Amino acid sequence: MKAKKPFLLVVAFMLVASILAGCMGNNSAEKDTATEQKDEKKSLVVYSNSLSEGRGDWLTEKAAEAGFELELVEAGGGDLLNRIVSEKNNPLADVVFGLNQMNFETLKSNDLLVPFEPVWTAEIPEGSSEKDNYYHPLVEQRIFMIYNKDVYTEETAPKDWTDLIENEEFKGKYHVPGDLGGGTNRSVVYGMLMRHVDKNGELDISEEGWKEIEAFFENGYKTPEGEDANANLASGKVPISFTYSSGLPGIEEEFGFEAGIVSPEVGVPTTVEQVGIINKGKDQDTAAAEEFINWFGSAEVQGAWAEQFGSLPVNTKAVEKATEKMKQIREMTIIQEMDYTFISEHIDDWVEKIELEIF
Repeated sequence: MKAKKPFLLVVAFMLVASILAGCMGNNSAEKDTATEQKDEKKSLVVYSNSLSEGRGDWLTEKAAEAGFELELVEAGGGDLLNRIVSEKNNPLADVVFGLNQMNFETLKSNDLLVPFEPVWTAEIPEGSSEKDNYYHPLVEQRIFMIYNKDVYTEETAPKDWTDLIENEEFKGKYHVPGDLGGGTNRSVVYGMLMRHVDKNGELDISEEGWKEIEAFFENGYKTPEGEDANANLASGKVPISFTYSSGLPGIEEEFGFEAGIVSPEVGVPTTVEQVGIINKGKDQDTAAAEEFINWFGSAEVQGAWAEQFGSLPVNTKAVEKATEKMKQIREMTIIQEMDYTFISEHIDDWVEKIELEIF
């Protein structure tokens, strides 16, 4: 018995070593698998002007769960557009989203987009996408007039922007833009001008249209420095103003009042946040970008985005996840039909004329 102990010890040692080797082998295999899975993550550079208030963090986290590794670059709409155009000869972005339809028209005209039709286009209203599939809508911001319900009723409130000009009792009672740098302010202007398109007129707008814009600014209240347009709206000092759809709940909550919504028969302008693939040259592999857009624009993800950030999704299947306020705005307003290619070609000239001659 004593003679057998060394032999048994050797066998035991070999058995333990074998088990340890197996464990180490399994751990190594697991590490290799994890490394492969990490390497399989689809890396994308995504440019956007719609990453504030936690949107960027949310998108990064959710995209990672779906197999994407995102490098997000955030900037304001104008700055982002200029950056993409300036990078034309050496594009850095794979995907851009958040810019409006006019900005995307500029990208398209500069050959900076790759056409692609996402799988979810059947879930958005017909005609919503760019006709050649260079870009597609995600979120819409309807731009509309609002009024203080403590001052006006539905019957006494203006029914259209033209009422502000034609009805003397509204003079000085409505807020007008102090500048035309932002998309919302510009939407108010082009929404009015597009009713007066005239190829023989100045900058393709009739004389009547320019007179209307001039009267609009002349009879309105331009909020001076030190005052807040929304505070004036809530107090009743300037009880008529305008806003974009996802901005209304915050205004009402912050200033503690209820606003009425005006939807003219002709409809309201809408700024639609789009998504597209950046053109990086003939040898470009767009597979990962296409997969990301298919995921991001889906009803599931856009519904979660709407629920989290109070947006109004274009995807009709995602609308059910929107807040009740957004659903109300969607039901109460109709979209004004406009040629956004035409607007994109003219808006800078229109703004320049207004700022030089009317402001």
